[in-house]
Amino acid sequence: MLQKALVLLLVLAGIASCISCGSTTSHYVFVTLPAGSQVGSYREDPNSGVLTQIAGSPFPAGDGAESMVVHPSGKFLYVANPGDAENDISLFTIASDGTLTEVTPRFSVAPLSSQPQLLAMDPSGNFLYCLNVGSNNISVFSIDSSAGALTPVTGSPFFLGLAPQYMVLAPSGNLLYVASSVGTGQSLGTIEGFSVNSGVLTPLGVTPSDGANPSGLAINPKGTFLYVANKSSNTISIFAISSTGGLQEVSGSPLNDVDQGPVNLIIDPTGTYLYVANQGSANVATYSLDSTTGFPTAIADSPFAAEGNPSFLALDPTGKYLYVGNQPPGTPGIEAFGVANGSLNTIFTYKVGNTPSSIAVLK
Repeated sequence: MLQKALVLLLVLAGIASCISCGSTTSHYVFVTLPAGSQVGSYREDPNSGVLTQIAGSPFPAGDGAESMVVHPSGKFLYVANPGDAENDISLFTIASDGTLTEVTPRFSVAPLSSQPQLLAMDPSGNFLYCLNVGSNNISVFSIDSSAGALTPVTGSPFFLGLAPQYMVLAPSGNLLYVASSVGTGQSLGTIEGFSVNSGVLTPLGVTPSDGANPSGLAINPKGTFLYVANKSSNTISIFAISSTGGLQEVSGSPLNDVDQGPVNLIIDPTGTYLYVANQGSANVATYSLDSTTGFPTAIADSPFAAEGNPSFLALDPTGKYLYVGNQPPGTPGIEAFGVANGSLNTIFTYKVGNTPSSIAVLK
């Protein structure tokens, strides 16, 4: 199953009131809360990284709200609802103050698809991709730019050869990769590639992930390297991406992660640093990336301790702040870190009483 990951962010009013909010430019952070079938909305202070809950938040969503993405226009938010009574996608409009309003009816992935778990959107905002783990396929929708409505593209859903765990869309929007696990105890991992043309997926083939239980994927901003977190083998695989989407494992890959249980990866906006959430070691590792070979090298003071069970990572658009989501065991919540040359400095820890599953940031 897709590794649940991402974040509910709560901040005490007293904390918010004592932090300077000198800049008028705010980012909004949205989080899914599956148990409550809700979406939380928060303002990020660009001067401090502190999050303040928006009035009226959390907002009702579909059953089991699991994953979401923000439209590049900043006008729409999409949420995947995998609950038994749902199997659909919610559309929300985003007000200038971060308030969410759902537009109904919701968009169903049934009858050919079930359990929508992960969403991705191309950079143009023209197409939405939904990974359905219950039916081993991907639903693709075209997006109406004025109203945000979804329409299935011809040929959707596109079926996968193996049981999926995660997917990532290349920055160009013309390639998509899906991580899957097979074998007893998920002992073998694969990466299934697709070329993308107007939302239509064409298989490129399957590549071994060179690790067990691949649980996270990331692509650098130039779209030249793919990184795979192999949770059960404690490694990170690195692949060069050809112009046609083929994968070639680079020399020295897989990298042995000195920590345990890498599950989620994220690369900063400049493509300089790779951050890895290690569930088994309760920390976050930072690697600098070679601009030519793409190979990661741990920075001097890495890893950085996290609380509980770090399961997701999210960066604000400037790359100044990293949010680390923790799941049980331990108290579910998020730690906010300031980022300086890849090093992490704790800002604040937000405790929550429920387990969040995803985060999206309005840039």
